[in-house]
Amino acid sequence: MDPLTPLARRLNERGVRYVVIGVGAANLWAHAGGVVFKTDDRDLFLPPDPQNLVQAWTACAEARFDLWLRDEPLETPRDEWLGEQVIARRALTRATSPEGLQVDFTLVMKGYEFETVWSERRMFVVDEVEIPTARLLHIVTSKHAAGRDKDRLFLATHRDALEQLLKKQDAD
Repeated sequence: MDPLTPLARRLNERGVRYVVIGVGAANLWAHAGGVVFKTDDRDLFLPPDPQNLVQAWTACAEARFDLWLRDEPLETPRDEWLGEQVIARRALTRATSPEGLQVDFTLVMKGYEFETVWSERRMFVVDEVEIPTARLLHIVTSKHAAGRDKDRLFLATHRDALEQLLKKQDAD
C-alpha cells in the first residue's frame, strides 16, 4: 500500500480540496512509464481556505499523523482562527505518520494559484483511493520558477524522463 493512501482517503472523506504537487506528484505521472523519482516527502497544495485547512488537520489526526508548524507541534484548538493565522502567513504545516511519512501542506505553488491547478488536476487511483494530482507541466514549470538548487538538480537529472512523460501527458 502506498503510504499516502490512508491520509488521502481521510482527506477525501472530509471533502478537503488538495492537489498533490512536487516530486510525489511526478511519481504518479511516471508510474505508468516505470520511472520512479526519489523523494522524502509528499507535498499537498491547498487553497487559502481556513475551513478546508481545519478539515485537513482533522483528517491528519484521524489518520494518526502528528502535525507540526515550523519546528513545534501544532497545538489545539485547531480551529478556523488558527487556520486564518496560518493562511495569512502562508505557513507550511507538516504532517508526519507513525511510519515516518512526511506530508507538507502548502498554500503556495510558485507560478500558480490553487484554482488554476485544481481546475486542471488529474485523478489517479492508488490502492482504490482517488488522489487529485497537479498536471506534470504545472509541476515542472513551478520547479523551474522556484529556482532552488534542489529543483534545478531534479530537473537536470531527470530531464529526458520528464520530457517523455510530458509528451505522453499531451497525448492523453
